[in-house]
Amino acid sequence: MNVLIALTVLGLLSMFSGVFKIRLIILPVTVVGLIISLVLNVIMWNTNHSYFNNMMLVDNYAIAFNAITIVTVLFIVLFYHQFHYKEEVHYSEVFAIILFTAVGAVIMYSFTNLLMLFLGVEILSLSFYVLAGSKKRDLLSNEASLKYFLMGTFSTGFLLFGIAMLYGASGSFSLNEIAAYGKDAAVKPNTFLIAGILLIMTGLLFKVAAAPFQFWTPDVYQGAPTLVTGYMATTGKIAAVAAFLRLFELTFPSLKENYQEVLWAISVLTMLVGNFIAIYQRNVKRMLAYSSISHAGYMLIALVTLNASSNSAILFYSVSYTLASLTAFVIIKVMEQNKMGETYDAFNGLSRSNPLLLFILAIAMLSLAGIPFTAGFFGKFYIFYSAISGGWMWLVIVAVINSFISVYYYFRPILAGIKFQEPGKPVIISPTIKILLLTLTFLTLLFGLLPGLISGII
Repeated sequence: MNVLIALTVLGLLSMFSGVFKIRLIILPVTVVGLIISLVLNVIMWNTNHSYFNNMMLVDNYAIAFNAITIVTVLFIVLFYHQFHYKEEVHYSEVFAIILFTAVGAVIMYSFTNLLMLFLGVEILSLSFYVLAGSKKRDLLSNEASLKYFLMGTFSTGFLLFGIAMLYGASGSFSLNEIAAYGKDAAVKPNTFLIAGILLIMTGLLFKVAAAPFQFWTPDVYQGAPTLVTGYMATTGKIAAVAAFLRLFELTFPSLKENYQEVLWAISVLTMLVGNFIAIYQRNVKRMLAYSSISHAGYMLIALVTLNASSNSAILFYSVSYTLASLTAFVIIKVMEQNKMGETYDAFNGLSRSNPLLLFILAIAMLSLAGIPFTAGFFGKFYIFYSAISGGWMWLVIVAVINSFISVYYYFRPILAGIKFQEPGKPVIISPTIKILLLTLTFLTLLFGLLPGLISGII
């Protein structure tokens, strides 16, 4: 609760600092506020407090995901300032909206009432619609914002209809009461309850960008400002998956047989669609958009299994995916800033012109591919272990095959940087951005070598 208040106040302060033209204090205030929010979050560990008449529960699950979101926002804010401080950019509005996305995500991690789930989803989504179109003079950014808004509104309809169905069946929005009703429905199936589950599942699958609801993702990710894309691909996806897992774990464990096969098929389809289409992309940003779809498929495996290790597996995967994906998108932003474009050709000769940047890119891509000694390897390992322990061996085999397929397109920018011996155009990168990228890389390697730092904490 303290975290929710702190982030909301921080967002409002950022907004009002723009009104009073106090641009110089926006960054330090935001950074200090985020650090305070992180401390307030961590000190709640092992306390399990309920708020708003039991509509929210702050447990270790919520605290762990809150920490991921706060740290991600901290990196995004620092990167945004470094890339745009020389431009006439309205920092206050952008920072405020980014902070409000964090508010939405925090609610999605903590909800125990369907109304709070809807509130969290809408705060997060509306903020992302605005961020996607924040590059006002760019037609692609405008198009991305409109497409995202239209598709997001469409998915919200499914979510609301599903919530209405569950309320009609159980007479309550509370997850505990719906779960109690679900135990009886497991013996005597209720059509409204099953329909509500499937409709809510559809609405959340849109937010996760799972197939066949992924069609908005490539255009939105390509058109949105690159840092916003990196933020959407990490926090947006992780918040939806974490909310998905919390809802189904607390509410529908006794009804697994009614939706497991559907989720199994969607998980497989999502991995296949994301990986196979990513192979044919020439634009690296678009390739990462399709790869993010495949990662949604891997995350859905934990929802299919829904056992004791699912929470820990999703948490570790979220950390590893966030570190690597954010690094990759920031490097694309560096290339854009150096007028080198977003295609694989931008990385030609990078081993000669900026070997450190190529090393950072290589670690990020290796982690996304799930190569050993990176955090991404253990992210997939824990997901696969969760599935195997639940008896879903065939699903793991499909996922492993898809992981091998992904190696092809993840290695393409690395090979482009190595195989062209002629040095490419010099890549200018500020010391601060270099330090931030090295920090992300260090964490990727650290959690790849010492996964016990995260695994099993929830």
